[in-house]
Amino acid sequence: MKYIIINIVLLVAIVASSFTQRIETTNLRCEMLQNPQGIDVVHPRLSWEISDTRNSVQTAYQILVSSSQKKLDANDGDVWNSGKVNTDRSIHVLYSGNSLKSKTAYYWKVKVWTNHREMPWSKTAEWSVGILDVNEWKAKWIGWEKPFAWDSVTKFSRLSARYLRKQFESTSRVKRATAYISGLGLYELYINGKKIGDQVLAPSPTDFTKDVMYNTFDVTESIQKGKNIIATVLGNGRFFTMRQNYKPQKIKTFGFPKMILQLEIEYTDGKRETIISDDTWKLCGDGPIRSNNEYDGEEYDAGKEMNGWDKASFNDSKWETPELVEAPGGRLNAQMNEFVKVMKVVKPVSVKELKPGVYIMDMGQNMAGWVKMKVKGNAGDSVVLRFGESLKPDGELYTRNLRDAISTDKYILKGKGTEEWRPSFVYHGFRYVEISSYPGTPSVADFEGEVVYDDVATIGDLETSNQTINQVYKNAWWGIASNYKGMPIDCPQRNERMPWLGDRATGAYGESFVFDNAKLYAKWLDDIEAAQKPDGAIPDVAPAYWNYYSDNVTWPGTYFLVADMLYHQFGDQEPIAKHYASMKKWMDYMRDKYMKNDLITKDKYGDWCVPPESKELIHSKDSLRNTDGVLIATASYYKLLTLMKGFATMLGKTNDVAEYDGISEKIKTAFNNKFFNQNTYSYSNNTVTANLLPLYFDMVPERNKQQVFYNITNKIVKENNSHISTGVIGTQWLMRGLTNNGQPEIAYTLASNKDYPSWGYMVENGATTIWELWNGNTANPEMNSQNHIMLLGDLIVWYYENLAGIKSDDKEVAFKRIIMKPSFVKELSSVNASYHSMYGAIKSSWNRIDNSIGWNIAVPANCKAVIYFPVDKKNIVEKNRSIQTMEGIKYLGTQGGQEVYEIGSGVYSFMISD
Repeated sequence: MKYIIINIVLLVAIVASSFTQRIETTNLRCEMLQNPQGIDVVHPRLSWEISDTRNSVQTAYQILVSSSQKKLDANDGDVWNSGKVNTDRSIHVLYSGNSLKSKTAYYWKVKVWTNHREMPWSKTAEWSVGILDVNEWKAKWIGWEKPFAWDSVTKFSRLSARYLRKQFESTSRVKRATAYISGLGLYELYINGKKIGDQVLAPSPTDFTKDVMYNTFDVTESIQKGKNIIATVLGNGRFFTMRQNYKPQKIKTFGFPKMILQLEIEYTDGKRETIISDDTWKLCGDGPIRSNNEYDGEEYDAGKEMNGWDKASFNDSKWETPELVEAPGGRLNAQMNEFVKVMKVVKPVSVKELKPGVYIMDMGQNMAGWVKMKVKGNAGDSVVLRFGESLKPDGELYTRNLRDAISTDKYILKGKGTEEWRPSFVYHGFRYVEISSYPGTPSVADFEGEVVYDDVATIGDLETSNQTINQVYKNAWWGIASNYKGMPIDCPQRNERMPWLGDRATGAYGESFVFDNAKLYAKWLDDIEAAQKPDGAIPDVAPAYWNYYSDNVTWPGTYFLVADMLYHQFGDQEPIAKHYASMKKWMDYMRDKYMKNDLITKDKYGDWCVPPESKELIHSKDSLRNTDGVLIATASYYKLLTLMKGFATMLGKTNDVAEYDGISEKIKTAFNNKFFNQNTYSYSNNTVTANLLPLYFDMVPERNKQQVFYNITNKIVKENNSHISTGVIGTQWLMRGLTNNGQPEIAYTLASNKDYPSWGYMVENGATTIWELWNGNTANPEMNSQNHIMLLGDLIVWYYENLAGIKSDDKEVAFKRIIMKPSFVKELSSVNASYHSMYGAIKSSWNRIDNSIGWNIAVPANCKAVIYFPVDKKNIVEKNRSIQTMEGIKYLGTQGGQEVYEIGSGVYSFMISD
């Protein structure tokens, strides 16, 4: 019998999946994407993956949840025994047992029945509940509400880290110890001299006046009998804002760093003890971290190190007593999205002397994080590290595109042997590092680049026979990873690093094929909702660190598109239910304020960053290249109405469905009356975006669709010489728009071009990430970040859904029913892609062999796939058997010139020939 594996996934309704652990029956293998402690919801959702024979479908499950491992081993589901439930549902199964208790661990497993057999019980998975009731927080917020004498609170602030410690005594054997902490802006936690956890830059950033994240750690093994020290270091992060007393109308500030901590100890003799943050702690600001600022860097003076400060033997009599400070204002919530961590190590490829005492180090890859350094010298020697993405022609570091971000780390030696250092509370976007004042001669052996991003699994992989596409995909991976920092940011290097909504509209969808980003984006939807004003306005940046409420449609529209992505890709409709009221409020707000004659009249950004006519420009000045803002706003609003109609249908809001239908029809009529030219069959000034949006959003009268699409292809092929001419908005729908209307070859040309403007042009000019501008190597440095992803549009979606043929059905979502319809473009000889869905691994790999196509497919258990074969290929066999004779394969007919079949789970190897 084939060995059976069940992977268990715990999904917590925050409202979306919050952390994942996968467990194999062969050996217990927990892939912790987030510490499984401290969830603060009472109805977690449970999911599992099944590995079984071909055409396997789950027919029933049984879940046991127990209060102890011993009870679970005895099959005593004292917390919840679901009984045998006859269903094929294996994701987002709502916990329906006894009420969960704060600060309590739970153990669970699942048994599955399939159409083939009864499976054995899975291995155990565990979760723990954090603090459910705010009244259970006994700890107090503590801090120091003023700068120290050596600090500077200015536009270019310098604020040293704050060090806090508390001694306590443990007299009994510890059964369980749990620490709950929120340190703002950022913290590091130590117990008895050892750092707790491998996370960095924690907790996740929020608008701290609305929401504050706390983290939970099992510290049982860290508590020792006798004296103990719990200690923290507080960095500035987004709390003490990088630019103080500067543009207060634009930049939101929160105050000086502060902390709340509660340590719960349960002893084996039944006694309990709680250690809390209060004014019995000790505080010092005169430690080695002299300054830490996300834009400007970190300065560390090793000569100021306080040896043993985080151990019981240290004398803290000269330290200050911390102040009891006002809470930041936001609700304390358990952080459900993944920690930021050091995820990769990059070795530098060279260190070259630029001039005496100044060296340039090349990491070989644009990245986000920091460098870890080894250095040996005298006390007081200092090393200065400046970071940049590229070099000037003369080899010097290029920093103009950083604006006023200083992006410099400084390390002052203590002079005791070989010293190692990395920063704690900053990160940089860089490929190159200028090293100055280094004692001796630096070499590649003295440095490592540590790549820092959210601990999200890479769940997709794609490679083709075209090297340009492969490199663009690799660059996209690096760009996406660089800009995951507890929220999706626009860039990691200059004085911005903001969570712009417009950058992630369709981008989040593409990213979901590469990374398991469900929890990150569920958290971000909460950030967006928290930033909504009482009148309904949604900002362009959320959390709203910048006060940008421009009331356009396309940027706030990301709120809707991301919620739809979480449902479509991960099967999670809870974000839609949670945020529906806020979405409706914004729809009403925009309609009431900006709709005139059934058109939305407000737009700010247009088709942001179309390729300009001159490579030195940022934005095109040619009106024929730019698309009417009212057209963009109205078409986008119409698209959002379509989404809202689907959301309302899902939630049973029939009155809203009728309302959206009525508004949609009026808008479509007004839109076509205003913008459609009956003589030329084009919209507005006939840009690709002007025609593409109404065509893709189904606003074009049926009888005119073919002519409108002809205008799109004619514009691309003839006027633009088969090159891209769209900006951020048009590019979100471009590749699928071309392919869905029968022109995948044109889409392939755009994807594989190497000259300006194209993604390949970036590669040909040395890019290892994605640029902010199509001409990012020549444009004005005010806006030419070399690590942006907004111009990816729907390219990654197209890679997976159209080149590889891995797409979820729109009704049986989360890849329960997989649509496998590759574009077997003639210029490609092979595509090899995989994607790990909620149900398991999906694979699609095809290659040309003379006039035949070999196509290997893997479909997870409990899923099915609809597969499309070219109709001009008459012979389809699977392992030398004709597809028509194979058991479990269903012929669905011919569609759009393709033979269509439905298959069940399993691994298949097809050969398609004439």
